[in-house]
Amino acid sequence: MKALVLAGGAGTRLRPLSHSIPKQLVPVAGRPVLFHGLDALREIGITEVGIIVNGVGRQIRAAVGDGSEFGMSITYLRQDDPLGLAHCVMIAQDFLAGDDFVMYLGDNIFAGGLLTPMLEFQTFRPAVQLVVTRVDDPSQSGVAEVENGRVTRLEEKPKQPKSDLAVTGAYFFTGEIHEGIRNITPSKRGEWEITDAIQWLVAAGREVRAHVFEGFWKDTGNMGDLLDCNRALLEGLVSDQRGSVDGSSEIVGPVVIGAGARVEGSRIIGPVIVGPGCVIRGSDVGPYTSIGAACTLTDAGLQNSVLLDEVSVHGVRAIEGSLVGRSAHVRRGPLRLVVGDNSRLEVPL
Repeated sequence: MKALVLAGGAGTRLRPLSHSIPKQLVPVAGRPVLFHGLDALREIGITEVGIIVNGVGRQIRAAVGDGSEFGMSITYLRQDDPLGLAHCVMIAQDFLAGDDFVMYLGDNIFAGGLLTPMLEFQTFRPAVQLVVTRVDDPSQSGVAEVENGRVTRLEEKPKQPKSDLAVTGAYFFTGEIHEGIRNITPSKRGEWEITDAIQWLVAAGREVRAHVFEGFWKDTGNMGDLLDCNRALLEGLVSDQRGSVDGSSEIVGPVVIGAGARVEGSRIIGPVIVGPGCVIRGSDVGPYTSIGAACTLTDAGLQNSVLLDEVSVHGVRAIEGSLVGRSAHVRRGPLRLVVGDNSRLEVPL
């Protein structure tokens, strides 16, 4: 089985951060989102992977390389215009060569992995095996109606959903999906919808099954969901201290301290990841926080947050539920703002 990983989205809901870094490379629990996805695919035995990238895919290529770090062989496939998920499969036809494959959206996180749905796919051999999950508001997703494990209808973002089963970002396909795609036309929004291709197979009497995923799943399209993913992945953190912690500091719970990092006169309550080369002095770091490499915290306080590389925080002790981009500086002082396009600020009264 091969994998087709989609990593070409613009990440508009993560702006301004995604102006300078692809959303798939934003770190959660100390690793880029895309790396967690590649880990999940390797864990189910997949080694041949095609990655769909857009015109700025050079950062994805630089980060992932040839795939050897993941025990994989990577082929890069370019999608110049965002014309839909089914269009990605069209682009990848030569790579896929009619083989079974899993299509994985590169901004998704599946805590617990995809072994069970893959085994179901291999056991029942349907044309398509969807991975679905129950959600409170299915109108924002592709929605599957399911009877005895078999999909009877699939609809993209219905105004009045007839099911609470949302389609997630992992699809298991046989070569029959190509026939479905050949028999559809672009939607009203000008995209080749994978849901339309799958619905064509359903209407044609082909077997389309759904696995109801019970673990944690989310895409990381906005800051709130990204922080939720960070929390979920940190739940399984195992302590690993490679840096130094002085005698006046306190470490509670699972905490990873990277090589060359120094913790001085500080309290860290896990789960927390401190990246290599960080310096933390006189600070309190609360649970569910991931700190990137070479960050500096002095007289700082934060929790439930993600700091990218080379961030500095000085004299600010009320950072919570925050995402701070690379090389940003946060310090105490009068309220002065330099705010870029599409930014969002929450200022206490």
